[in-house]
Amino acid sequence: MIKLTPGKLWGMRRLADRNGFFMMTAVDQRPPIKTPIARHYGLDEAPYDDVARFKATLEQTMQAGSTAMLLDPHYAIPRGLVDFSPKKGLIVTLEDSLFEDTGNGRYSATIDNWSVAKIKRMGGDAVKLLAWYRPDADLRVNRKQQDFVKSIGEQCAHFDIPFLFELLVFPLAGDTQQTKDYIEMTHKRPEHVLESVAEFAKPEYGVDVFKLESPVAAANVPGVGGEDWQSTQHWFDELGQLVSRPWVMLSAGAGKEEFFRILTHAYTAGASGYLAGRAIWMDAFEYFPDWKRIRHALEQDASKYMKELNQLTVTRAQPWHKHACYQGKGLDFSPADSTFRQAYRAI
Repeated sequence: MIKLTPGKLWGMRRLADRNGFFMMTAVDQRPPIKTPIARHYGLDEAPYDDVARFKATLEQTMQAGSTAMLLDPHYAIPRGLVDFSPKKGLIVTLEDSLFEDTGNGRYSATIDNWSVAKIKRMGGDAVKLLAWYRPDADLRVNRKQQDFVKSIGEQCAHFDIPFLFELLVFPLAGDTQQTKDYIEMTHKRPEHVLESVAEFAKPEYGVDVFKLESPVAAANVPGVGGEDWQSTQHWFDELGQLVSRPWVMLSAGAGKEEFFRILTHAYTAGASGYLAGRAIWMDAFEYFPDWKRIRHALEQDASKYMKELNQLTVTRAQPWHKHACYQGKGLDFSPADSTFRQAYRAI
């Protein structure tokens, strides 16, 4: 049984709607936004103002349909926080978008001059961390990745703030598909996703909410009643059983129809919502640098798509506080009695 502390309970409630559903938009992407902008200008590095302006535009247009948004400390917070509604949950990213690829594994790292302590101090409702992981990667790499995630979980427990953990598999040197982009590995094996989740679902990592990729490549996920529906659902069901706590789906660059199908499977398996970005707003980004067309596409097409996702979520997802891990006490915290002041330790 998982017993929430006051800070974690408050943060979890801030991320969801009143019924416990997560409908969250990610604006923390860096390479998927910076790279196309730099390419447009023929530069090695995208101009700061262009990246920041796009992220601020996303915050202004997408927050109405979101219960929470995921922001980064490079662009989205400095430029967009002034327009961010205090009625929305604030998730702040911690991992650096750069990583070390050894060919036999990837080492993750936190953003320089950034920490769990700073996220808590600035008023963040949750800490988000992405870590690359393959159960068949080099043992030394995996051990370091495990220690890395464990240390962040411990810090989140210390500062009493929810730990939202994103897990992604990736290609090793011998794999057919090779990419260092933040896109789905289309030739991934479902077993690799499931085994990775099984590792980090262990209590020593302190994860409160998992942000997960589809165990099946997005292009191969069928619609309801389609061919291979049952076999695909089997992988999602196993995913839900292994997680054993609230979880949401990421889009990893999937198309709109693909992501809708993914959510249908995930909600059947017990997911509590989504935390997605590119499936929602990437079509609008294609109009860069026409800011008027970008805003119009976000306000019209992207907002309409979010409404469809949200309707699916509130009718099919499982409220986060009703997961079996809480044994019916997901909205309780400990200690909630006369010992609270003495038992609740200071930072």
